[in-house]
Order: sequence, then structure tokens, then C-alpha cells
Amino acid sequence: MLSKIIKYIFLVSFIILLSIILFPKKYEVPQFQSRIGTKYWELSTGSRIGYSFINARGIKKTYPIIFLQGGPGAPIFDSNIEILSKLADSGYDIYLYDLVGCGHSNRLDNIEEYTVERHKKDLEEIIIKIGSERIILIAQSWGAILASNYLADNQTKIEKIVFTGAGPILPIDYNLKDIKAPDSLDLKTPLVTNAQGKQKINSIRAMVTEFLAEKFGFKFASENEMDDFAICLNFEMNKSTVIDTSLISIKSGFGYYVNIKTVQSFDNVRDRRNDLLKCKIPVLMMRGQFDGVNWGYTDEYLKLFKNHQLVIIPDAGHSISAEQPGLYINTINEFLNK
Repeated sequence: MLSKIIKYIFLVSFIILLSIILFPKKYEVPQFQSRIGTKYWELSTGSRIGYSFINARGIKKTYPIIFLQGGPGAPIFDSNIEILSKLADSGYDIYLYDLVGCGHSNRLDNIEEYTVERHKKDLEEIIIKIGSERIILIAQSWGAILASNYLADNQTKIEKIVFTGAGPILPIDYNLKDIKAPDSLDLKTPLVTNAQGKQKINSIRAMVTEFLAEKFGFKFASENEMDDFAICLNFEMNKSTVIDTSLISIKSGFGYYVNIKTVQSFDNVRDRRNDLLKCKIPVLMMRGQFDGVNWGYTDEYLKLFKNHQLVIIPDAGHSISAEQPGLYINTINEFLNK
């Protein structure tokens, strides 16, 4: 009798678990709204890239700015456009684009194509389409990873680079994560971590979907479902990027599969540190006082890029522009106009 009860409990538990895994999950999230004025680049790579353009005001500077968003898989937000538009007052044309796989840009049928190399090729072609002899990059978080990979092959195409909350140089040297910052910098530990955010929103279905995407390049759950999951996930995880979590609001446009597969490709990137050591381009390295990125990864940028300026932004986390927008823009403006 007891054995039958145990078998019954096991069967019921198995059916419940199977239903949790197999049945699509719905998330109450805002639907993505196309931004008025969005333009598109049709690239030979197969990417259809949605972008916003801010026209320079006053006397136009020689070289335009391209903003590289964090993520990978976070779209351009209205707040990015609002803050960076202040640089247009200094005469800069500004381009902000959604990575393939998120926002206004197309999703790829084969998720194995979401790699660092693919994004680098997209950026190379975008810069050709812009048609400027050189450009300025403002690169946030993952955007800094993309920028450093582009830079390795295209140093003559870049006038200046601004790195904010920079992610690690690829392939990641995990030995750097234990390096401590000098006490003089007075860096602080963020109050919330990425891991806490992920733990709060993750589910068995999401974990199965991630496993199948990474191991087999298979979309177990639909783009729509997982992009909605990514909205919820980023809402929780982005609380680690600021001191005041009330600044974080739920936003749409995130791409799930582009994030999972691009991050998976990090270890396959060829080591270009020797090429980056030759770089003489002026670099501004901005880091929030409460940024959760291990100091060793920031320090590697300082060692690779000799012509650098480091600025620690007080009372700000990983998302400097969210908490210190005035200091963020003024620091960038001062650097660009030297």
C-alpha cells in the first residue's frame, strides 16, 4: 500500500514538473512600442538594425558619436536619447542603435549566429554606412566589450573612446576578479547583486530553455515569451546597477536569446590584448563608486590603454547616467572637447 502511495506521489510530482516545463509562461509586462523617428540600416550580415539619430546643433564637430548600449540585448531607451542629446548641443551627431536580436532590430532564426564576432561585423558595417573618416565611441558595460573587440582591428577608425561601467576584456581573465582596488579610490560594494535578481525571477522552464539554447542552439520557448521573461529578469537584475533602486523601472525591448548566446561566445573570442597594447587613442574610463564589476577587470583597461583618464563617479553604481546624469555628461563633454 505504501509503495503505491509513493508511486502515485512520484507520478503526480512528475506530471506537475512536466507541466511547469512544457506550458508557456505569461508575464505581465509592457509591450514594446516602436519609437517615432526610428531609422534602419540593412546590413549585408543579414541584420536589420533600428537606430535613432540626434542631429548636431550649432557648429558641427568633425566626428560623430556612436553609443553602444549594455546588455548584450538591452535596447536603446528614451532616457539614453534624452541624456546623450545634450552632447548634440556641443556639435556632435549621435547614433544610438539596437543590437541585432533586441529592440527595433530583427531577431535571427538561428540563435547560434548571436556571437561577439557577428556584433563586431555589424558595427564595422554601420561605421562604413555612417561614412565618417573616424568616429567617437561611448560604450556602456557590454558595449565596452564590443568596442574593445572592434578597436583591435580598427584603431585608425576611432578618434576617442569613452568606457562607462566597462565589462571585461575578452576572453575573460578570471584571475583578475580577486584584484583589490586601491583604498584611495574609496570604492563601495553595491547593495544588491545580479545573482540576487536572477534568483528572484528565475524558473525551471527558464533554466531548461537556457540549457537547450546553450547546448543545442534550440529555441525551446518562443521569442515573445522569453523576451518578456528578459524584461522581468532585467528589472530585477538592474537593481544591482544603482544605489537607489527606486530609479529602476520595468522597460520593454530586451532580447533573451541574443543575450544568452552572445555571452556564451565570450570564451571563443580571440585574445587581442597585444593589439590593444599598441593603442594610442585617448580613452576616458568612467566607473561608478558602487559599480559591482570586479576592479581587476577595470584595472586591465588601464594597463592596456596607456593614454587613459580614470574618473570615479561618486554616489553612482554601474549605471552612472541614471544616478549622476549631469556629472556623466559634463565629464564626457570635457573629455571630448579637450
